Amino acid sequence: MLGTIVNFIAIILGSLMGLAFKKGIPEKYKETILQGLGMAVALIGLKMGFKANNELIVILSLVVGGLIGEMIKIDYHLDNFAALLQKRVGSQEGDFVKAFVSASLIYCVGAMAILGAIESGLTGSHKILFTKSSLDFITSIILTSSLGIGVIFSAFVVLIYQGLITILASGIKDLLIEPVITYLTATGGMLIVGIGLNILEIKKINVANLLPAIFVAIVFTMLALKWFPNFV
Repeated sequence: MLGTIVNFIAIILGSLMGLAFKKGIPEKYKETILQGLGMAVALIGLKMGFKANNELIVILSLVVGGLIGEMIKIDYHLDNFAALLQKRVGSQEGDFVKAFVSASLIYCVGAMAILGAIESGLTGSHKILFTKSSLDFITSIILTSSLGIGVIFSAFVVLIYQGLITILASGIKDLLIEPVITYLTATGGMLIVGIGLNILEIKKINVANLLPAIFVAIVFTMLALKWFPNFV
């Protein structure tokens, strides 16, 4: 759990620094910084998405994952939780929900969160999560300075999410062979593109409802490897 705890602390510290910067940044500068961040997030997602050899697996994963997400209303529940959290902490920031949801998804969607937590649980090595912590530290500074205090609470989502994966690591390690990691990364990349579009306010995408696509991608890749190995 050390890697996840370090990741948790890194986000908290980065967010606190971001809050300090936020007070001294004029509104027009915050808007420009946020636009730059949105484009950078979209670029990262695209680079991850291009790892796929066969886009059909990614497409099917997004479609099926989206259907599952819509049925259980992940986005709705996550927004409601964020709104409740905002009320509890007494924040008046209009971007609190957006900050919490966007940060939580950015930190948890992607191979580093899953693979790092598994490495931590199985081998006791925290190299991936330490690297992720440094990236999340920088990201949290930028996000918090632009969106506000909601980002800091995403650290608790990371703690629970990666902590559970670390505990369950021995049961899922055999699933994560190279092709599975490739399509998991590519599908997660598309979700990150969606986060970027949301930050840029180009189009409201219910990224949370697409989260099951990451796990659907694992299933589809395993099935493809068994029945259509050349397809992968």
